[in-house]
Amino acid sequence: MANTILVGAQWGDEGKGKIIDFLTEKADLVVRSQGGNNAGHTVIVAGKKYVLHLIPSGILRPGKMCVIGNGVVIDAVSLAGEIEGLRKQGIRVTPKNLMISDCAHLTLPSHRALDRAKEVAKGKGKIGTTGRGIGPTYSEKAARTGLRTGELLNPARFAKRLHDRLTEANAQLKTMGAAPINIAAESKAYLAAAKVIAPFLANTVVFIHEMLDGKTDVLFEGAQGTFLDIDHGTYPYVTSSNTTAGGACTGSGVGPNRIDKVLGTIKAYTTRVGEGPFPTENEALGEFLHGLGREFGATTGRARRCGWFDAVCVRYAGIVNGIDELAVTNVDGLDTMETINVCVAYKLGKKRLDYPPTDIDALAQCEPIYQTFPGWKKDTTAAKKWSDLPPKCRTYLQAIAKLCRAKLSIVSVGPGREQTILL
Repeated sequence: MANTILVGAQWGDEGKGKIIDFLTEKADLVVRSQGGNNAGHTVIVAGKKYVLHLIPSGILRPGKMCVIGNGVVIDAVSLAGEIEGLRKQGIRVTPKNLMISDCAHLTLPSHRALDRAKEVAKGKGKIGTTGRGIGPTYSEKAARTGLRTGELLNPARFAKRLHDRLTEANAQLKTMGAAPINIAAESKAYLAAAKVIAPFLANTVVFIHEMLDGKTDVLFEGAQGTFLDIDHGTYPYVTSSNTTAGGACTGSGVGPNRIDKVLGTIKAYTTRVGEGPFPTENEALGEFLHGLGREFGATTGRARRCGWFDAVCVRYAGIVNGIDELAVTNVDGLDTMETINVCVAYKLGKKRLDYPPTDIDALAQCEPIYQTFPGWKKDTTAAKKWSDLPPKCRTYLQAIAKLCRAKLSIVSVGPGREQTILL
């Protein structure tokens, strides 16, 4: 399979978990490189649903090794719960198939409390975070005051540092008029979770390189999508990490010369969660998709904002990430549409734009220029190969790939592993 970075080329929720699970059949090692438990990957295997937040999707396949890299921020309570939840579903999770970087930063109860309090304080100017403490964790990392997972190997010292952090946070929360943290309860829960996490900790950089030197095929998995990237996304309505292909290298300790391919995952339409401009947003399409039971967040349950496929954004994602190939998901969501719109360019005043403006106010003023395609009006969920897809569906997929200037390589027509077409 070669060493592959898989990235979301929209605003996240592109179906990366399903594509990762599909690709893992031919990979030996799956590495999660950034983000926290604010994101979720939903994978359906043999009709059984698994929702993953921090653990790479490769955990669902026997014989595969998974790594949570140094670029990830880890809420120990959430991760311990995820491990236990998978075990209850019959999935083996041990240090023999999961390794966690001892340099990853810890998301503490203080980060969660401050995240929620700051969002409330912003009022209408809120970012739309999940309140999971991801932003404050990365802020402390950048300020060089954060705690890392390696701290968990010295329980007595960590307990004191955790208590000190929660005490400091309570003083700050008081000035914000927010409820204080129950230090005793939160400390007890976190320290119990830390005991679960500690056996998995190791220097993952060395391990990954040993695997690479052994000719292992490695799949690098990220969270969110390109337009939530802290540098290249629709700032400030972004996450706090680098969700692009470069982030996979820094978040795992692997040099770019070891990467063979970048695969971009996109939906056959566009969605986003949270606040911020969304040029192709279409309320009627959103109501239609929600009516089908689609487009609700795996982590929060929030209804996603929905819109037509935006080739302008994905084209830009292609150059930022160096996307070689595209995996298109949720094609079956459009099966009953009479006509389908695709945004091929933006109109900003009298200007036509082929790439999105970086200024957030300018992006909010952009109007989509659409090309309309006829719908295929046929069920695609049973398609097993390219030729099984309706001709109009194939035309649509080829057109959006051409507009995005990348090669079409995977088409997903449903949540199951078997509902995946490899071109």
